[in-house]
Amino acid sequence: MDLGKFLAKAWHDVGVRIYLTGRLSIEACGNVVVEERQFRGKQGRLLFTYLVWERTRPVSKEELASVLWPEDLSPAWESGLSSLASKLGSMLSSEGMKDQGLSLSRGLGQYQVRFPSDVWVDVEAATSALDRAEAAVRTGDPGSALGPATVAVSIAGRPFLPGVTGIWPDSQRRKLVRQLVRALDCLNEMQLAVGEAQSAVETALRAVDLDPYRERTYQSLMRAYAATGNRAEAVGVYHRFRELLAADLGTEPSPETEAIYLNLLG
Repeated sequence: MDLGKFLAKAWHDVGVRIYLTGRLSIEACGNVVVEERQFRGKQGRLLFTYLVWERTRPVSKEELASVLWPEDLSPAWESGLSSLASKLGSMLSSEGMKDQGLSLSRGLGQYQVRFPSDVWVDVEAATSALDRAEAAVRTGDPGSALGPATVAVSIAGRPFLPGVTGIWPDSQRRKLVRQLVRALDCLNEMQLAVGEAQSAVETALRAVDLDPYRERTYQSLMRAYAATGNRAEAVGVYHRFRELLAADLGTEPSPETEAIYLNLLG
């Protein structure tokens, strides 16, 4: 089954889909049932996103308050949280939503969203796909990394809670960037394995832009340029990376990177 057919089948096999990246939304059976605008502002979006991320456990009101108002906790925070939760609960219990098994559980100062057991959440799908892609590369089968690596790149590369600031959303953005770089590494390995050298160069350059100090990415870029026949540029990548490490971190490339460089020199 090709990737397009696989994704189409997966789309229909999963009843409820939650998108936390890109435009926040809930889908049921392929139809959007909740759009981003229905979450009532930045705090409404943040509340739902955090509860989905932590959906395996009840979350205390104090923990939620620290996420929603990390720097300026108003004396009326409990009232504000209760209002946000009421709006979210009403939305999840609206006609058509409850039938899909969606709800917000509230009690004893704790909150927990409940979804059907087979719910699909994009960030969880990205993590699972990345694990499969890295396993394929690790076991010497980079060609099998294409599907899962593409899924991980697509999801991790989307904006996360745009316009929402704070310790927690910022930390999750950094996590998604790390996942994106790792997924790009897998994609690069696959492209080199099937002879798509120029695509491998472009993939590695994107990864370098995201994490300019990650040595593995520079190694991939050197190999990719060499595969295109442009050894001079591959050597140039090594020298630029060496200068960057010396100037900013006071270190030198690893023996593995040195070995790639010496091999380029022939």
